Amino acid sequence: MSLSSVFHIAASALTAQSMRLNAVASNLANADSAQSSTGEAYKAKQVVFQAIPMSPDTPWAQGVRMREVIEDPAPPRLVYDPRHPLADAAGYVTYPNVDPVEEMVNMLSASRSYQTNAEVMDTAKGLMQRTLALLQG
Repeated sequence: MSLSSVFHIAASALTAQSMRLNAVASNLANADSAQSSTGEAYKAKQVVFQAIPMSPDTPWAQGVRMREVIEDPAPPRLVYDPRHPLADAAGYVTYPNVDPVEEMVNMLSASRSYQTNAEVMDTAKGLMQRTLALLQG
């Protein structure tokens, strides 16, 4: 595997984790929104990744990419608050199915993965610089 392949793989992972962090930020921002722009409760978003396998004719085409963004199938959270303007006839307000603790865990995992891949790129850059220095001297 060449060092340029390492850069490509790490860059694809950085892009993927950036998308994951954006989804987490959106979920956390809407965790307590009783109504979204569509008029119903916000549904948590999850990013689904897909591995890009190595191919003999394109060895640089490897890494990870976002396959899709899906809505979390978990049911919405119902809170009894009959005085809320969005309460239904039974007095329940429908809130998003966002679990803030789970989202914080996702955020930590994504940010650590992002940091690790940035360090991989930095290490590969250092190896390339050392190789060039050896070739020059």
